[in-house]
Amino acid sequence: MHLIYLHGFASSPASSKARFLDDRLAAVGRTLHCPDLNAPDFSTLTTTRMIAQVERLIAGLPPAPVALLGSSLGAFVALHLAERDRTRRGLAEEGGSPLARLVLLAPALDFGRGGWTGLGPEALEQWRATGEMEVDHHAEGHPRRLRYDLYEDAGRYDSVAARTTVPTLVLQGRHDTVVDPAMVGRFAASRPHVTLRLLDDDHQLKGDLDRLWREVATFLDLPVA
Repeated sequence: MHLIYLHGFASSPASSKARFLDDRLAAVGRTLHCPDLNAPDFSTLTTTRMIAQVERLIAGLPPAPVALLGSSLGAFVALHLAERDRTRRGLAEEGGSPLARLVLLAPALDFGRGGWTGLGPEALEQWRATGEMEVDHHAEGHPRRLRYDLYEDAGRYDSVAARTTVPTLVLQGRHDTVVDPAMVGRFAASRPHVTLRLLDDDHQLKGDLDRLWREVATFLDLPVA
């Protein structure tokens, strides 16, 4: 099974969670593919672009089942890549999809619909009117310009309406102030193919990385040690 990790917003393949998972998977003889979703230019980032980027990565790998592991915005991308795959193949052919598992870490399921963290209506309107705004890029350590296209494009993707039935593990922190745990709970409760694990943690899910690894490894049928 190919394992692909999709990092979060303003993060990178060098994030601490990506490195942690890469190390743990390497210890059990597995490779983790971590595309740079900022490429080719962070300012033009959109969900549609990220989905296409991951689809190209999958197409270039040898035929095998695929597990997508996504963090926050990366989880949003993973879900909607699976949904796009479902609609493209058609319900009758869904079993032929290479997507075998989804692991969603603190998934920003209402991205583009529930508002932008830290931005009120006036700030959102200013972003729309000017077409760009400056945001802190955590991975690069300095501000970057970001086009309104990201927010506008994300509004095309409705997580509540997604009907993919790919087996899914959701790990969500109870103390997350970025992604609403109640929203994630409602999403999982209505989908029998989704397993939700609520952790005593925040959005970063770094409070108990050993527990995170155990949950992920067990779900993916990998050795825990």
